[in-house]
Amino acid sequence: MSSLPKNISRLRALSLIEGSSLILLVFIAVPLKYLLDMPMMVREVGMGHGILFLMLGFLTLMVGNEHGWKFKRMALIVAASVVPFGCFYVENKVFKHLGSGE
Repeated sequence: MSSLPKNISRLRALSLIEGSSLILLVFIAVPLKYLLDMPMMVREVGMGHGILFLMLGFLTLMVGNEHGWKFKRMALIVAASVVPFGCFYVENKVFKHLGSGE
């Protein structure tokens, strides 16, 4: 992370946090809601995840425009954020290779 510009490092961290919130939502909060009739966690985690998702989309556009990224790279980052474990794919395919040159 240290060899990347600060704004890309922030995007990378936000991607992992947002992806973790999706995993928490899908694999813990939703089963609790339907199996144990505990909808409160879905409300709380869902709200946090939604805010993180919007932040990720906005930050991806800002960083992508600043660094001249192609639309395909920005779309991949945002699209992977709606798939559980997609953040780890983006980490491996996009952010890992940015340190060696865009």
